[in-house]
Amino acid sequence: MIKMHYYARLWGAVVLLFISLSAHAQFLRSSYFMDGSSRLQLNPAWLPSRGYVDVPALGMLNVSAYTNSLGTQDVIDMFDAGDDFWSSSAFNDKLKGMNKASVSVATDLVSFGFYKGKGFWSFNVGVRTDVEGRFPKGLFDFLRDMPENDNEWDNRSFGFNGQALALNAYAEVGVGYARAIGDRLTVGGKFNFLLGAGNLDMHIDNVRINTENLYAGSGSAELNVDAYAEANMKGLDLLTNSDGYVDEVEYNNFGIGGYGVGIDLGATYRLLDNLTVSAAVLDLGFIKWSKGSSLVAEGHTHEAYSVADGNIQDFYDRVSGGDVIDLDLIGLEENSEKKARTTTLPTTLVLGAEYTFFNNKLSAGILSTTRWGQLNTLSELTVIGTYRPWSLLNLSLSYSMLQSAGKSFGLGIKLGPVMLGTDYMYLGKNSRSVNAFIGLSFAIGKSREQAQL
Repeated sequence: MIKMHYYARLWGAVVLLFISLSAHAQFLRSSYFMDGSSRLQLNPAWLPSRGYVDVPALGMLNVSAYTNSLGTQDVIDMFDAGDDFWSSSAFNDKLKGMNKASVSVATDLVSFGFYKGKGFWSFNVGVRTDVEGRFPKGLFDFLRDMPENDNEWDNRSFGFNGQALALNAYAEVGVGYARAIGDRLTVGGKFNFLLGAGNLDMHIDNVRINTENLYAGSGSAELNVDAYAEANMKGLDLLTNSDGYVDEVEYNNFGIGGYGVGIDLGATYRLLDNLTVSAAVLDLGFIKWSKGSSLVAEGHTHEAYSVADGNIQDFYDRVSGGDVIDLDLIGLEENSEKKARTTTLPTTLVLGAEYTFFNNKLSAGILSTTRWGQLNTLSELTVIGTYRPWSLLNLSLSYSMLQSAGKSFGLGIKLGPVMLGTDYMYLGKNSRSVNAFIGLSFAIGKSREQAQL
């Protein structure tokens, strides 16, 4: 009897949804036209009304989730369905040909800014993590239809390709500067020194499984897998089984595996007294990973099994794990070659326009964001209404059209030092996009008006 690893499968499915903490997690779109430090994360040219100092580790914490197929209710249904959720028509009907997921978590440990002369200086120390995945529907068809018993494997055929997983984690130490040029234009930039904690690039390009007449004397099985994984992470070890395949990943201690730089560039321009347009490019840069932190593993399995050779049980053991990322099936072998490599940052393009009313107290705006990740590209178009009765109180209501398929709205509130918000508050019960932002920041120093005198 081949044991079906329900909890491992369930973990994998939850990873597919919630490892996708969205690649837009480093900012809250609903806050783009609100006053405060949070808008600097989207455009370094914005000039806040006053300087600020964020509470350590609470000044900015942003977490989001997005997939192009599954939603929050789907995950709840998985738990309710127990071991039958893989075969659930509700689950399988939601799957696309390629199911994409992207994860980011961002927090600033230290962050502050102040006016000096006519310019605004900002500083931060933060931690960023991005995880992305691509999961073909054929993978889930395999997990759904994979036999539970050895005697059900006869005359079976499975195949899928294009599965991938990517991770990028680093700390940043940043310094930014912005200032007004004349009455209509502001420009800003931010330089980030990066400390690379870890990077992973895994591609499972091809999986093919075929069996024929397994219970006859001439029965045979064939397994073909092509996979490649490259990682840079201090303290990461790959453990192998008796066949030399990687079957466990062990992380022993934290270390810096690379160094890099990144820059943010932005500008705002007041076309009319009540109309301002803005643009920014975020995370232009790279991390150079050291040879000493490198791990390379690849698997090119092209194996035939037969009843006559007596190795059919080896075939069962390879293909019956039942995990979304099944190391036994992939069959990676560690490569002794280590090498330095350079990876680029996931770059984001931000475009916005805002029209104000009632002496800048109320505004309507539109915001476009596009981020090119390691595996996936995510775009969003958001309409935002903002109410700014005074600097201590800002409110926003937003509607995002793309990632949630037009079925959600966002809220933002700044009350004194506290900033809370979400871009995706679902109107129904099953959202493919969720996020939350919390910040705690206190005003310091002179105001924007004082700095311009």
